[in-house]
Amino acid sequence: MQSDTEQRMAAIALVVAGVCFLLYPAIRPFTDEDSLAGAKAFSSDAWVIAHMLAVLAFILFSLGLSGLAQRLQTRLARSSVVVSWIGVGLTLTYYGAEVFGLHAIGATVVEKQDVTLLRLADDIRFGPGITVLIAGLLLLAFGVLLAEIAVWRSGDLPRWSGLPLVVGFALYLPQYLASQPVRVAHAVLITAGCFWIASALWRADRRSAPLLRATESTDSSGGC
Repeated sequence: MQSDTEQRMAAIALVVAGVCFLLYPAIRPFTDEDSLAGAKAFSSDAWVIAHMLAVLAFILFSLGLSGLAQRLQTRLARSSVVVSWIGVGLTLTYYGAEVFGLHAIGATVVEKQDVTLLRLADDIRFGPGITVLIAGLLLLAFGVLLAEIAVWRSGDLPRWSGLPLVVGFALYLPQYLASQPVRVAHAVLITAGCFWIASALWRADRRSAPLLRATESTDSSGGC
């Protein structure tokens, strides 16, 4: 089993990931993206900051899942980490293209005052990259489902603690088509899921610490 420090770091990673998932749609500018206002949104600092928060959220979430798997010590939990990490890796390639590619396009449109260049944004979003994003998010959703099954079978953590994350990541692709309030609500669901798993890990760590110390004390006192 992982050390107390590693388990608490995993819980903290999940909490910070949840906050970043929530800040992303809250900060991200939402405008008519076929207009000059959309170009200004792309070129804004808020656009870059919001998307980088999303990138950080996915990375920290992966680390949190790894800590969960180390806690559970099952093949299914370890499989969830492998699948999720592949999904996150694929997803982040798309996010990188969107944050920096669209930022450059927006800055050029604002400078030249030529909104026709915004058509390039669709080439970035709906070119080959969209297939990578779909594959990445589907793998991530499947990885989270495996993690919830591992939690359910383990009996070590609350059985339903991974359910909000399962629902949240299952809805990640559809929520891209929604308005900002809906996307923020979706982020609240994922944040709640991160917090629940983090709390479960933290409490499990506090329960196991006295047992670990007792075991170490027995070992140090000698035996047969």
